[in-house]
Amino acid sequence: MEEIDIGKRFVNGVEDELEKIINLYGEKLLRYATAILCDYHEAENIVQEVFLSVYQNRAAFDGVNLSAWLYKITYNRCLNQLKKRKILYFHEIHSEVVLPEKEKGLSDETLRALQKLKPKERALLYGRIMNGQSYEELSQLT
Repeated sequence: MEEIDIGKRFVNGVEDELEKIINLYGEKLLRYATAILCDYHEAENIVQEVFLSVYQNRAAFDGVNLSAWLYKITYNRCLNQLKKRKILYFHEIHSEVVLPEKEKGLSDETLRALQKLKPKERALLYGRIMNGQSYEELSQLT
């Protein structure tokens, strides 16, 4: 309920709500972007771009599902970044950055398996398992 209220107030021009949105979703979006990009610092930049975009395009938000909107923007920004790198599969990404998922107890074997998935598959699986997103929310990413 709080998410809907924050989203509606934000759309209606209550700019203080952006800070609440960042506090609610900043870390989650950072973990999500890091999982897709396999690069923590690049993910930080993407999440900053996401919040800037959210602020600039708040009128485009329909007021219904803030979480899905934020994850979709993050997903699209990550895919654009991957296209810039011209990398199609995560197993081709060579990164020495420790992913936040490791702190949550995923084994090295599980992380390696996740890195072999295509970006879209990995994002969907991560969204479902790590973020608890519903299938409806995930369907909005495709």
